[in-house]
Amino acid sequence: MEQDPAIRIKGLLTQFGSNVIHKDLDLNVRRGEILGLVGGSGSGKSVLMNTIIGLRRPNAGSIEVLGQNVDQANSATLKWLSSRWGVLFQDGALFSSLTVRQNVEVPLKTHTELSEHACAELAEIKVGLAGLPPDAAHKYPSELSGGMRKRAGLARALALDPDILFLDEPTAGLDPIGAASFDSLVQELQRALGLTILMVTHDMDSLYTVCDRVAVLLDRRIKVGTIAELMEDSHPWIAEYFGGPRGRAAADARRRVTDGRKT
Repeated sequence: MEQDPAIRIKGLLTQFGSNVIHKDLDLNVRRGEILGLVGGSGSGKSVLMNTIIGLRRPNAGSIEVLGQNVDQANSATLKWLSSRWGVLFQDGALFSSLTVRQNVEVPLKTHTELSEHACAELAEIKVGLAGLPPDAAHKYPSELSGGMRKRAGLARALALDPDILFLDEPTAGLDPIGAASFDSLVQELQRALGLTILMVTHDMDSLYTVCDRVAVLLDRRIKVGTIAELMEDSHPWIAEYFGGPRGRAAADARRRVTDGRKT
């Protein structure tokens, strides 16, 4: 028997004034999958993510996360839900006046009654889990490279051992080597921790490398499938997105990696 999805969205309506962003949008995110979320500029990718995590209320429809209705949840349920998901925002959203370790301690101190010593120890473990060297825990965000700030934000997102991880453009601004390294880290964490991951991204390499399925925001609704399935879709935007030069290059690179593993 198939498990209930980690995230279930039905009939979502999102609008700002007369501007309708999503209409009758349905989406199921399976437990344990990495789902990429793509779409053109203004299609509402980050808006959708922010609505799922309760930062804005939908105008209509329902959103369930881990069996709980987000838009109708009381403060206690929302607090519980926010302890079961971790979020990496595009800019990292780190507190500039706190060290990396202190940033990671914030959710621990908000949602647990652990001692100062225990919070510090756990935070340093999460810093290492995100692939940062031990000394990074004592640095401020301004002292880190862009890639290290992404990992610091990821460490904070992992602080409470969440069930679901939301990643908003995690490889944006990274060079190709740094982006590939981050993709590998995401894959390793998903396998080791059994995470469900929803990743907003424009990075074609990330889509081909780490995503089990891809959700495409189109015409205020959404289409979901594997890349192979989506490439069979007749919609012109999908055809151009996956069949264009960048899509072909990412597909060729992925094919070479796969062929290399077989030999």
